[in-house]
Amino acid sequence: MNSSLQELINKVTQILSFKLFELKQTPVTVLSVVMFILVIAVFFIGSKLLNRVILRRIFSRFIADKGIQFTLIRIVHYLIMITGVVVAFQFVGIDLAGLTVIFGLLSVGIGFGLQNITSNFISGLILLFERPIKVGDRVTVGDIEGDVTSINMRATTIQSLDNISIIVPNSEFISSTVTNWSYGDPKIRLRIEVGVSYSSDLDTVIKALTEVAREHPDVLKNPDPIVLLSGFGDSSWDMVLVVWLGTPKRYYLTRSEINCAIVKKFRDHRVEIPFPQRDLHIRSPLPMPFSSKETA
Repeated sequence: MNSSLQELINKVTQILSFKLFELKQTPVTVLSVVMFILVIAVFFIGSKLLNRVILRRIFSRFIADKGIQFTLIRIVHYLIMITGVVVAFQFVGIDLAGLTVIFGLLSVGIGFGLQNITSNFISGLILLFERPIKVGDRVTVGDIEGDVTSINMRATTIQSLDNISIIVPNSEFISSTVTNWSYGDPKIRLRIEVGVSYSSDLDTVIKALTEVAREHPDVLKNPDPIVLLSGFGDSSWDMVLVVWLGTPKRYYLTRSEINCAIVKKFRDHRVEIPFPQRDLHIRSPLPMPFSSKETA
């Protein structure tokens, strides 16, 4: 039993001490690779525990903006992982003078087709530090509209209005046009167009639209709602109700609610929303002249 156990230990030792390659005249063995992975895993798990248990509670108590909280947590995580990589290389006996090894491996990786990954990683750092978008923002990228839920090293997760998580590469936010509905001032203007019959009383129409705007809880009191007569249509006055909302999150729902309220308010005030009208004129056919052969 002891001899077989000793033999097994010797075989495991031989496997772990097997030299895979040399890096800067330093032999890299199987044990070195295993220890490197273990050190990285320890730092990764420690970073996650630190962020979940300590940092989230501290930042949520002193910092109200969730976007800033997320950015700080990500920065701390990256710093811990960079430290873990440096410690892991030192632990296996590889000298990182000037981090030349990392940059050398990165350049080799780029040459083998990692340009896209590197671009997304650098774009993710730009998003975290420059903060053109942040967690919780309502954004539109191409045909995608939704709320930013996380900004990771390679991609950003957007939760669409249909509650679908969409993974967007970070480079899309840097190289293409992005509409951030929540950037800077979160207030957003809502325009609702409606046509009223020419037989309606204009003052009553303006009063009804103003009442609808002021009665809705999502419409801001400042700036005041505005009712405009934008033009004269074929069968109606073209009215525009302009209101301001405090957040873009309920934009579509608020538009629908105000439209429904306008219909009810117009019925109460006997204001007619006309149907499109078209006049059709029917003419009798002209008599056809007889040819000379028929008269003969």
